[in-house]
Amino acid sequence: MSELDFSKVRGRIFDIQRFSVHDGPGIRTIVFLKGCMFRCRWCCNPEGQEYAPVTLYEKDGKQKLAGEDVTAGEVMQTVTKDMYYYQRSGGGLTLSGGEMLLQPDFALALLTLAHRMGITTAVETTGYADKETLSRLLPEIDYVLLDIKHMDPQKHLEFIGKDNKRVLENAAFIAKHAKHTVIRVPTIPTFNDTDEEIRAISRFAASLDGVEALHLLPYHRLGSDKYAATGRTYPMGDIPLISGEKMRRLLACAQESGLPCQIGG
Repeated sequence: MSELDFSKVRGRIFDIQRFSVHDGPGIRTIVFLKGCMFRCRWCCNPEGQEYAPVTLYEKDGKQKLAGEDVTAGEVMQTVTKDMYYYQRSGGGLTLSGGEMLLQPDFALALLTLAHRMGITTAVETTGYADKETLSRLLPEIDYVLLDIKHMDPQKHLEFIGKDNKRVLENAAFIAKHAKHTVIRVPTIPTFNDTDEEIRAISRFAASLDGVEALHLLPYHRLGSDKYAATGRTYPMGDIPLISGEKMRRLLACAQESGLPCQIGG
């Protein structure tokens, strides 16, 4: 497919965030794609869960529509504004969501255009897709930031809405075929914040061929205001944050796997 053809591929996004330093190496532009098959209780982007546009009611009374149909070429016009910073920092484009795998044609167009423009690519993903979709996209992805949330299928189902069978199967496939893979663990109170739960995830990550590191992402409540803005109740209620001392203990548990581990990422 020509560059012009890729530029015309349409998709639906709900945000573009420039100058990020948390979702892949260097300074990056994150494009948030609409739609997700999961319903994580702690989701920080609830406006991205449904593919349909969602109205946000802000505290000042204003309304904002989360969901815009755009072409890949239009998105790349924004992404290329920061070429200087990508080149200096080793940064580039990151696709997030929602779950970018639910819009594979649009994701492929963005990733391919970025590569043709000399921009590195990263994706933040659950890996929940069929192998054919993953095989199409992986050659155009430089860095996979892969969420592994729990090893217990029942607890995964309870807190997320689906079990983890496909996630764990695809994790092995992704780690084997991706250029770079980092496992990220959103560390959530009452869900996966015990020593043994973190040890189990980190042992699994270390068993995968190609995983380079593991990042523990501490629980935060950044999504609570967005739930209120969409007229929904925040599913995590007022559960307290995890202390720094406990996060350091969980980090030590993860490090027992032998993988390079860190808090945040």
